[in-house]
Amino acid sequence: MTRHLRAVDPSEFKRACARFATGVSIASVCDTDGTPHGLTVNSFTSVSLGPPLILICLGHEASVINYFRAASHFAVNILAEDQRKLSERFARKGHDRFDGLAWHPGHTGVPLIDDVLATIECGLHQRFTSGDHDIFVGEVLDTRVRADARPLVYYATHYHSLA
Repeated sequence: MTRHLRAVDPSEFKRACARFATGVSIASVCDTDGTPHGLTVNSFTSVSLGPPLILICLGHEASVINYFRAASHFAVNILAEDQRKLSERFARKGHDRFDGLAWHPGHTGVPLIDDVLATIECGLHQRFTSGDHDIFVGEVLDTRVRADARPLVYYATHYHSLA
């Protein structure tokens, strides 16, 4: 049994979590018509080496969540430090995020964004709901890494580069 001393203020919780530096990525998927969709996520982590598993968390209010719920495959596109505008583009709602963007279908057909730091193609291994998010666990099927760049970092609600 968990004992709470006091109710946690949501804004204070967000402020505390913002003190954890994360990389920035774009999760991407195709709908049943083959149209690409995606959004900026920093809730991405590796889960297991055997089998290779990763996870992403998508809030229930995300405009593209139903495409991910319906898909058998998805991708994570890890952004390089010079791709802040790409992160901001995929964080905004109300427009076609892939319009005019250079991308190509991966082995599974998922959209892979050109010139990112790394791509990870996944088959859906498991999906479950926890709180106000869906957690998508993906089995890694293919990866590509660009070794000549550094990651885009997000910390305390701002973008940063590694020193």
